[in-house]
Amino acid sequence: MADVVLAAVPTPFAADGSVDLACARRLYEFLADRADGLLVAGTTGEFPALDEDERLVLIDTAIDVLGPDRIIAHIGAPDAYRAVRLAREASVLGASRIAAITPYYLAASPAEVTEYYLRIREAAPEPGLYAYIFPERTGLTVAPQQFCELADAVGLAGAKFSGVAARNVAECAAARPGLRIFSGDDTDLAATLRAGGAGIISARASAFPEVFSGLSAAIAAAADGADHDGDHDGDHDGEVAARQADVSAIASLGQSIGLVKEALRVRGFGPMAARMAVAEPDAATAARVAELVKSLAPDD
Repeated sequence: MADVVLAAVPTPFAADGSVDLACARRLYEFLADRADGLLVAGTTGEFPALDEDERLVLIDTAIDVLGPDRIIAHIGAPDAYRAVRLAREASVLGASRIAAITPYYLAASPAEVTEYYLRIREAAPEPGLYAYIFPERTGLTVAPQQFCELADAVGLAGAKFSGVAARNVAECAAARPGLRIFSGDDTDLAATLRAGGAGIISARASAFPEVFSGLSAAIAAAADGADHDGDHDGDHDGEVAARQADVSAIASLGQSIGLVKEALRVRGFGPMAARMAVAEPDAATAARVAELVKSLAPDD
């Protein structure tokens, strides 16, 4: 699997709060040529506000548009009962990779976390299973040693580390080099790759996929040039720096679902309403978002 930049896609809601499935399909089609793959129905997708049927129809639509191998279907829940049902159904739909956020709300012991993932694994043995570690959203910290023990016990294919957990990418990748470990920190893709990470799963890449994929391509070209002649090419390094500057400009806005949805509205994916407590940017920030879309995505 060569994916390096996956877009953590938001769920488009209509003004009345219903899932705008036509807009979701259009968004997936837009990203199909601009990102390596998608994480569907994750945090950016406001999964706690989706019912099971809605999550499954979004997963099914994404598989239909991009194919099963370019999708990671998020099936996590606070309880194994629902996660198991979603995992089983996503597997029936053809998902080749599923991800589950750690159990949340009630504090879970390491043994309970392992049991949660084992039940998912047993219910859906075919798809690759990814743990999703996000302490700020779940209240659950999974230290590197615990993660490695979990990966061994469950047979994980990989993980997504978000928030403060992203600091553990290098340690976990070194300890378990066979796993594909993605970072939710999209601010420095090159650093993630140097740390042994597989790549990034980025909410902002849903709105600015060309920028993140362009950075990925520039990093790959620089590495290929170094492999061939043993030295870095100044032109390639300059391209990496220029692409990184674009990413940094996007990151300077901050990170929120509201900002991602605002950028997508500017790009023609309206109304992009939200179900959860997602504030829209103020007028000055919205103007800055529009400026960045105009400068970094000039084809729109």
